[in-house]
Amino acid sequence: MLTVLLGLCGALSYGVADFLGGMASRRARAVTVTAMTAVVGVVPLVAAIPLLHARFTPAALLWGSLAGVAGSIGVVLLYTALAIGPMSVLSPITSVFTALIPVAVAVLTGSRLTPLTAGAIVAAVVAVALVATAKNTSGARLTARGLLVAATSGCGFGALVLAYNATNPADGIAPLIVARVVQAALMWVGVLLMIRRTAAARRRPTLGLPSHWRFWLTVICCGFFDASANVLIQSGLHSGAPATTLPVVSVLNALYPVGTILLAAIALKERLTAIQIGGLGLGFAASVVLALN
Repeated sequence: MLTVLLGLCGALSYGVADFLGGMASRRARAVTVTAMTAVVGVVPLVAAIPLLHARFTPAALLWGSLAGVAGSIGVVLLYTALAIGPMSVLSPITSVFTALIPVAVAVLTGSRLTPLTAGAIVAAVVAVALVATAKNTSGARLTARGLLVAATSGCGFGALVLAYNATNPADGIAPLIVARVVQAALMWVGVLLMIRRTAAARRRPTLGLPSHWRFWLTVICCGFFDASANVLIQSGLHSGAPATTLPVVSVLNALYPVGTILLAAIALKERLTAIQIGGLGLGFAASVVLALN
């Protein structure tokens, strides 16, 4: 029950962070917003050290660094995929691979799933695809390149989950802090490259950041929810036997579009389709089965 609760809360936190990041990206470049939220996310993690404990061992540095690199690859390729193809197709592909990679690794390394658990995981993966679908009105064309980039992005996010799963619970949130610092550094390198390219084209480098307080509040909240999601996911992975928690948490983590879609429906008055509502119901039912099994 605790594993499922932590996995769902982590997914919802990711969904809220994605919604806020998307809103902020309407006013500034996505790579800049990502870099800023990565820096913001370090603050609550460091502040939580006295409460949640952090031990910076070589293993924590290793797995934290790998998680930071994997997360950066996932984010960059996700934005790339959504820029070159239809979001309604590529977004669920990313989510599905985010779930399937850790599940596949868990099964290959000896995890034994009961038929009911396996069925619930399959249902949750289907729910991910249904929830993330939306009518494509952009006219964007689906290409092999878009599919490959989206799938690779999902593999990056799946590798992030695997890296967190490999951390030592005794190290506390140290791997999360390392991952956040590494991701922030990589994202800011991307920002600097963007500025350099802009300077070469326009001869006036700029970040193009708005000064309105709502933008900065959105960025701060996005960083906070993203950091919280990482804590919840890692806690879920360490809440029981790894052979059991890895496939369950990875699939529930992939339900993060739920939070984004629900907030879009509430705040932006975007209407849910019947398919999305069905996906929400299927995801909830799968979560209940996983919690009770």
